[in-house]
Amino acid sequence: MRIAIAQINSTIGDFLGNKEKILQFARRAEEEKADLVLFPELAVCGYPPMDLLDQDCFTELNIKTVRMLQQELPPEIAVGLGFVNRNPFQSGKSLVNVYGILHKRRLVFQQLKTLLPTYDVFDEARNFEPARNWDLFEYKGERIGVAICEDLWRETGIPGTVYTKDPVRELLDQGVTLLCAPSASPYEAGKLKVRKELAERISLRGNIPLIYVNAVGANDQIIFDGRSFVMNRGGNKGLTEAKAFDEDFLIWNSALVPSKSEPVPGIYPGTHCEDAGLSAYELDIMETALTTGIRDYMKKCGFSRAHLGLSGGIDSALVAYLAVKAAGPDNVVCFSMPSRFSSQGSKDDAKELAANLGCPYKTLPIEGIFSAFLSSLEEVFENKPFDIAEENLQARIRGTLLMGYSNKFNSMLLTTGNKSELAMGYCTLYGDTNGALGPIGDVFKTEVFALCRRINERALAAGGKAIIPTAIIDKPPSAELRPNQKDQDSLPPYNVLDQILRLYLYENLSKGEIVKRGWNDELAQWIIKTVARAEFKRRQAPPVLKVSKRAFGMGRRMPIARVIYES
Repeated sequence: MRIAIAQINSTIGDFLGNKEKILQFARRAEEEKADLVLFPELAVCGYPPMDLLDQDCFTELNIKTVRMLQQELPPEIAVGLGFVNRNPFQSGKSLVNVYGILHKRRLVFQQLKTLLPTYDVFDEARNFEPARNWDLFEYKGERIGVAICEDLWRETGIPGTVYTKDPVRELLDQGVTLLCAPSASPYEAGKLKVRKELAERISLRGNIPLIYVNAVGANDQIIFDGRSFVMNRGGNKGLTEAKAFDEDFLIWNSALVPSKSEPVPGIYPGTHCEDAGLSAYELDIMETALTTGIRDYMKKCGFSRAHLGLSGGIDSALVAYLAVKAAGPDNVVCFSMPSRFSSQGSKDDAKELAANLGCPYKTLPIEGIFSAFLSSLEEVFENKPFDIAEENLQARIRGTLLMGYSNKFNSMLLTTGNKSELAMGYCTLYGDTNGALGPIGDVFKTEVFALCRRINERALAAGGKAIIPTAIIDKPPSAELRPNQKDQDSLPPYNVLDQILRLYLYENLSKGEIVKRGWNDELAQWIIKTVARAEFKRRQAPPVLKVSKRAFGMGRRMPIARVIYES
């Protein structure tokens, strides 16, 4: 049987746009003489629809779109796609996450999703009723089973999650000969390896082929990497996978087994970057993920241009590079906003970077506004010494100017804070946290350095020059809000801070457990308390693009007012 994989980028709620995309890929599958074409989970409405599911008209449009596809799809090819439907049972939640197969203008098969995740960015049990039975679709001599996304992941032992149902086993017990896994599985570093190992285990256990069809593109802070693949009967890995972070179309012939695997287009393996613990390959993948996140966020929110403050520091340098890569140099404006504390080196570095990127570069000095603010506040400040109040005024002036430009030109403001800073609250509300999106808010500072070095490494290897000036990478990080300020006046060295943050944020270790790993007791205690006290800032910051297993925002929901306990 010839099976097509249609890896598409759906937009949440764009029913007509998603329908046209499904029709386009299905017609291509018909031209390629495919017997069956498979689309990702919830391809009709986009993932995740969240509380749009509370609106009855959203469900109605979903069902209406499926009915339209029934009439418009090529009738001779079977088409598998995910959508939202009403609960067919007499009790439970009102909706179900379903994968249906359309053939000859009929909805001939439906499989409900069984395991509804509630960890990380997921909250499906809030809206959906799980499957209560598992059926097979008999077609062209195959007994086809469907395991929707999480239904495949039962064996992975996700912390805090215990599932009593095993959908894959249920299908194997019924004699499935081909397993399809339509998914909307977000990207995170190293996740593809886990997916393939899981698929291989199931393929070996059932002696069946497994077709993994993943969504691609970004919706809000969640980025889908695609990279759909086929695992042949018995766990043969020698099969081509779809592109990373791009729509793709593949044909798999169940009668043929390729002899070797093919590389993912556009991604090149390289050396290991010790400071971030990521290989060059993983850094390239992360860079592509971040670029995809910016591009799709802009497009799906209706922005054609973006802008940011370019300080001459490494964070804004990386964001500027990613923005230009996502939107093109003519659609990204970089602003230098120097004050009395801005060094000439930083101003020169920012100008050089903008020239390397080929994007417009404008200067908006803030000294006059800053002086006016100080004059207005002189009496109420009661001649107290210069401190964080005056430092934050500078950041808020810059934030106001950048938002003014956003309003005037309908340009999307990008914030430039990294995950290490967000964790510690080393940022200014209504200042450098202003913006519509935080592209690197899930990227630790050590990873920012590694990404910038990798960007230059690739440019030099291609015969060009360093894109990010080496002075930006080499100089000590500084907010330049007071004379001779350095980040390490307020924070531990980033290579220390990031390691402790990983233990606390990713592994959920307590202070005592972190100390047992060899870290200083007082330092661990101070970092944990500081992270907790900064929660109110993160709650008011823009969404960040998720590239780790636990991002701030949807992926880590913590109370603001709470007791900070230790153990």
